[in-house]
Amino acid sequence: MAKIIRDLWILTNTGVTLFSQVSDEEKINPQLFGALMSALNTFAERLSDGGISNFEMSNIRFVIVKRRDFLFVGSAPSKVKEKKVIAELKIISDKFFEMYSQETLANWDSDISIFSDFGIHIEQSLDPSQKLKEAFW
Repeated sequence: MAKIIRDLWILTNTGVTLFSQVSDEEKINPQLFGALMSALNTFAERLSDGGISNFEMSNIRFVIVKRRDFLFVGSAPSKVKEKKVIAELKIISDKFFEMYSQETLANWDSDISIFSDFGIHIEQSLDPSQKLKEAFW
């Protein structure tokens, strides 16, 4: 299966970024992005049922999957079908909830470092261009 997700953020419903893997970290602060996405989602929920599910900027599509009070946000080229990105985000969210039990998440003390190694468990889902960049930097 092709790796279609370029960037990934896992957020609480309040906008705290628990995990992010971004191809160009210099452009986006993960916590600011999380706050923005949470605010956009809350605004969209007030306007319509379900909130925001995706949006596009230039040639990048951002897709949002909401599960258990968490937002899983993935970016992919806009030519990639939204359904494929949603399917991959569901796989990632399943892995997240498999690794971090409901009890762990309920008793979480706001220390995001416990999620720092999540990336190694979802390497098969993320675009290899990220790995290529890391190899050169």
